[in-house]
Amino acid sequence: MTDGDDLIDRAVVSGGLLARYQQSHRHYHNLDHIQYVLSTVDSLDAGPHRQAIRLGAWFHDAVYAPGRDDNEERSAFVAAEALEIAAASPSLISEVVRLVLVTRDHTPAADDEAGAILSDADLRILASDAEMYGRYIANVRKEYQLIPDEVFFPARKEILQRFMDRPHLFATQFARDQWEQSARRNLAAEIDSFMEIT
Repeated sequence: MTDGDDLIDRAVVSGGLLARYQQSHRHYHNLDHIQYVLSTVDSLDAGPHRQAIRLGAWFHDAVYAPGRDDNEERSAFVAAEALEIAAASPSLISEVVRLVLVTRDHTPAADDEAGAILSDADLRILASDAEMYGRYIANVRKEYQLIPDEVFFPARKEILQRFMDRPHLFATQFARDQWEQSARRNLAAEIDSFMEIT
């Protein structure tokens, strides 16, 4: 274990992340999601940004309340507090907070390598195979089970269409080459499925 991994372990404990990601309302935004994001970060060769990005991955959904629009801000606050307790440097705390906030809209600046990697890792699920993508959308729906279909599906369609309207879903060249087409097929198919519901 490296010193960096030891800091991550301390931050996970001080932030109570294992308990947070096992909350009963989390059907998608849970530990499985975090592990998937972490493994993707590793596959994208985070290099010198690895520690900050892995911490960003751990904390980006620390607070998740379906329907709220400030989950990332509240998650960033949890990250700042937990990392201070874990004795992280002020510069690392600032960077992790910044990375968590990048996941609000997944639009990192062109020169933001760390933000691009975390954003792409978080969105990789969009490019998964049909079975995995089906589980993803089913679990997201479970998280919003109190929202009636006539409200949920138009809102979900609007979110997906905003992604489809982007020039690129992903920020790194690797992700664009490897995942862009699959992700667009999945999003288009999900959007089309709403026509059958409505």
